[in-house]
Amino acid sequence: MGKRIGLRKRIGLELFSRLHQQDVERHELRTLFWECTLRCNLNCRHCGSDCRTETLQPDMPAEDFFRTLDTQITPHVDPHRVLVILSGGEVLVRRDLERIGRNLYDREYPWGMVTNGLALDERRFESLLRSGLHAMTVSLDGFAEEHTYIRRNAQSFERALAAAERAAHESSIAFDVVTCVTPRLLNRIEEFRDLLIDRGIRNWRLFTIFPVGRAASDPGLQLSDEEFTLLMQFIARTRKEGRIQVAYSCEGFLGGYETEVRNRFYTCQAGVSVASIRVDGSISGCTSIRSNFHQGNIYRDDFWEVWTNRFGKFRDREWARRGKCADCSLFRYCLGNGMHLHGDDEELLVCHYERLTK
Repeated sequence: MGKRIGLRKRIGLELFSRLHQQDVERHELRTLFWECTLRCNLNCRHCGSDCRTETLQPDMPAEDFFRTLDTQITPHVDPHRVLVILSGGEVLVRRDLERIGRNLYDREYPWGMVTNGLALDERRFESLLRSGLHAMTVSLDGFAEEHTYIRRNAQSFERALAAAERAAHESSIAFDVVTCVTPRLLNRIEEFRDLLIDRGIRNWRLFTIFPVGRAASDPGLQLSDEEFTLLMQFIARTRKEGRIQVAYSCEGFLGGYETEVRNRFYTCQAGVSVASIRVDGSISGCTSIRSNFHQGNIYRDDFWEVWTNRFGKFRDREWARRGKCADCSLFRYCLGNGMHLHGDDEELLVCHYERLTK
């Protein structure tokens, strides 16, 4: 089993779990994802949403989102304390993105976006900055060979790298690169880290593939347990060196690696401080979570009533104490791992702690 949890870390986990329970009880909305489109200009091998250039699901009209924001969310929050993140699909396919951003800015909501960078040239970037862009994440999945294999577009690597460099040198926004670590990249990950540092990128977030969407049919994208452990060791080592701020994403509980590969202990904030409005109006936690966990829909429900009263499975995770979690002594720290790691039958797809070999 994974790296031993020492006494000091176990005490920290106990304290943090109590603080998390207080967060659950307050469930103060701090991050709102808007899945504004399922259209995408790429056809990535690992896409959990199975997005494509054309989709039967139309984009959500901006007016529908802002009607919900203005009448059902803003009366209950301080807009300065809620980050609105535009996601997809690929958000840059929306021609009204700048208008959406300006409307959020005028309402005093900080807003950000996640992009593959393919369409983010200098002119588009400048127009987004003028629209009040506050935060941005660019997906960059290794060198040209690794990135192109995943993204399946010959121009995607150079465009994404250029977009990342452009954003990294813009001091007015919070920015990071997010990287999907596959076996193809792991053998070169130290070289790739050095490339990012050389290009001025100082914030780097890593995640690994879980078997959902297209990735479920391509096991070659997933790390073995030994490779997963090597990745944790790399992150911990790189953090100690201090040349780049690197962290493993909020994928799951990591036992003895907690606080060594992230800035804080693991929690799944979906339904606690994070909500999403999906492209069809569904209300959920983060946009990676299966549709069987949707809690309502803005076209028939009041968002704030849903947020206040309906997120029971997100906030009381005792239902997840079954299967491999039933007798686990660490359940009270991980609470059954991330909500996005439970399948349509609600069974756990991946236990990160179980994957760690040493």
